[in-house]
Amino acid sequence: MGKTLRFILGDQLSHKISSLKDADPNKDIIFMCEVWDETRYVKHHKKKIAFLFSAMRHFANELKSKGYNVDYVQLDEDGNTGSFTSELERALKRHKAEEVIITFPGEYRVLEEVKSWSEKLGIYVGIRDDDRFLSTREEFAEWAEGRKGLTMEYFYREMRRKHDILMDKNGGPEGGEWNYDKQNREPLPDSIELPVKTMFQADDITENVLRLVEKKFNDHFGDLYPFNFAVTRAEALRALNRFIEERLPCFGKYQDAMKEGKPFLFHSHISAYLNSGLLTPDEILEKAEKAYKDGHAPLNAVEGFIRQVLGWREFIRGMYWHFMPDYEHKNFFHAQRKLPDFFWDANTKMNCMKQCIKETKENAYAHHIQRLMVIGNFCLLAGLSVEEVNEWYLIVYADAYQWVELPNVTGMILYADGGLLASKPYAASGSYINKMSDYCKNCEYKVTEKTGEDACPFNYLYWDFLDRNEKKLKSNHRLSMIYKSWEKRDSGIKKTIKEDAAKFLEDL
Repeated sequence: MGKTLRFILGDQLSHKISSLKDADPNKDIIFMCEVWDETRYVKHHKKKIAFLFSAMRHFANELKSKGYNVDYVQLDEDGNTGSFTSELERALKRHKAEEVIITFPGEYRVLEEVKSWSEKLGIYVGIRDDDRFLSTREEFAEWAEGRKGLTMEYFYREMRRKHDILMDKNGGPEGGEWNYDKQNREPLPDSIELPVKTMFQADDITENVLRLVEKKFNDHFGDLYPFNFAVTRAEALRALNRFIEERLPCFGKYQDAMKEGKPFLFHSHISAYLNSGLLTPDEILEKAEKAYKDGHAPLNAVEGFIRQVLGWREFIRGMYWHFMPDYEHKNFFHAQRKLPDFFWDANTKMNCMKQCIKETKENAYAHHIQRLMVIGNFCLLAGLSVEEVNEWYLIVYADAYQWVELPNVTGMILYADGGLLASKPYAASGSYINKMSDYCKNCEYKVTEKTGEDACPFNYLYWDFLDRNEKKLKSNHRLSMIYKSWEKRDSGIKKTIKEDAAKFLEDL
């Protein structure tokens, strides 16, 4: 038997990845490459590129230290042809390998490229399941089959049972309830002391990557410095342990809160590490559950966090593969308004949008309520292009890959799938943002004003969105009371709301 080339993608940085199982250090080649195609199919945030390249280089060095024969192609290396396919072809010739082993990719477009290799390159390509997830694509499809609606809550309960997480001795949910979300919606008190985000110092490898990104991707979105990401598994584990120790106890009740100038709060900041393979979901869940059993963190905090990892993340991945490739083209409301320029420079009078976009630009990060109920809410209410909004979210966040970004944006944020994922659009007026943040205090608009030049745009955009989409949404049982309220409104007020919305949207 000849040599086997084992191809490791940039989001597969796990020593237990399926493509490395049974690898023979004496004859197998571990192949990794940085390619232009992956940096430019969308113009990723500078920090995202720097994080992935540095993490990849560190991972390759770890494999070398374990005795593996690693062939690593850097982006600016002479002869780099810029694509997975052409770099694989060069590597096969270098090593005279007879087969390729790869773990199932995370994105549909990459899977299609991988599937083409056998015919294009005339070689056997073995695609192994990505067993870093706790539910397989086949298991999700089996669960989804025959159901009227695919509700995350019911999938989450099945996952809890299957993996015996937060279950009592009688087979029921710990504490008697499956979901403690109602306890997790408190605004942040002014007096509370916030923990410091876990940050890491750049070593020589990372410094070299930062210089590369600074030189080659200067026209990309986002701030490159300061750069303090974890780039190794050891660092990622330190970040996870610090979250469990310092932030998990308060994560639950304050997870939806927002505060100007404080982007990190009690959140974990580990999604980029999880989605790239530096951490695995099973170890995260084990540590979180132990924190509850040891009395270190309350049930509402631990359950809320576990629901994000075991419920939502697994559900989103299942939805992606269940409905692709058609899912990418969903546009229930026929939304097509161009993305405003302030999505790139944060130059807007709406302080909530200014703060969330500014922090995204600085950190390649924003927490889930900033993404959903501020930026996403605006995208929904304003009828922004589904394609452009999806591209923006894929560009700006360090944890974004299409499998996780697309269902969250198309399904959760924009309701562009018509309710395949969410039971109703996540639309809200300015009062929600005012309740969960201090953004409105420093805004040029007044959240208490419903119409007029000084009114918060979210207020009239909310009702205008419901009005213009009435035919598609009125039958939704979760919106019936809201539509009854709209029907009772004075016709003059309705007219003013629609005129204010039309003027605002025209000015975009």
